[in-house]
Amino acid sequence: MYFQTHGAGRPLILLHGGLGSGEMFGPALPALAEHHQVITVDLQGHGRTADIDRPIDLWFMADDIAALIDHLGLDKPDVVGYSLGGGVALRIAARYPAKVGRLVAASIFLRRDAVYPEILAQQGQVNAAAAEFMKDTPMYELYQRVAPRPEDFPRLLDKIGEAMAQDFDLTEEVRGLQVPTLIVAADADMAPPSHFVEVFNLLDGGLRDGGWMNEGRPKGGHALAILPGVTHYNIVSSPLFATATLAFLDQ
Repeated sequence: MYFQTHGAGRPLILLHGGLGSGEMFGPALPALAEHHQVITVDLQGHGRTADIDRPIDLWFMADDIAALIDHLGLDKPDVVGYSLGGGVALRIAARYPAKVGRLVAASIFLRRDAVYPEILAQQGQVNAAAAEFMKDTPMYELYQRVAPRPEDFPRLLDKIGEAMAQDFDLTEEVRGLQVPTLIVAADADMAPPSHFVEVFNLLDGGLRDGGWMNEGRPKGGHALAILPGVTHYNIVSSPLFATATLAFLDQ
């Protein structure tokens, strides 16, 4: 599994979105690395990490990152993930709470049906046959430039399509999170803002006034950020993403 290390300070593992790599965080990466040792990871079959003979499953990827934490001897690093990587980050915190300091999960969903129907329809068209139509996209260009086996792109599309077709419900995993968690979303994300409020509700947030002394805030130290003027596709390149992330991690 390929990773890079940037900066110095308390360790932070940064997990990219589907069909991307650690490079997709753009201007957010140097901002985060000013304050933290940032470890960017290329997840299974993405970027510079070759695919292996297993499905793309976010629980398997969570196990990979837990093994990386052990391999590097990290003491409760913070974990920050976006989209696919946010789902992996959430699963790491749910399965391995003793290994994680704080969690930032951006553009993640409790259930598959939280996503707008037209987006689910588009996701249903992601398979190897779509590779030809994606040759002008940044995802294809990145994969061809850095992947150890560039010819595996159709296989990655097949696996990602199969993963996105699976139903899931993370309600109980979110409700049981023991790690202070920031839920981040775009105000024009792949699900309505109300869905991210629902996630926050499960974390004891948004249920009462916060109080003069923060006494009404979520008991687990959780928080919610809806970032204005961005979408699912450009949220991590917004300066607001790094600002909100650092404000939560360093408070």
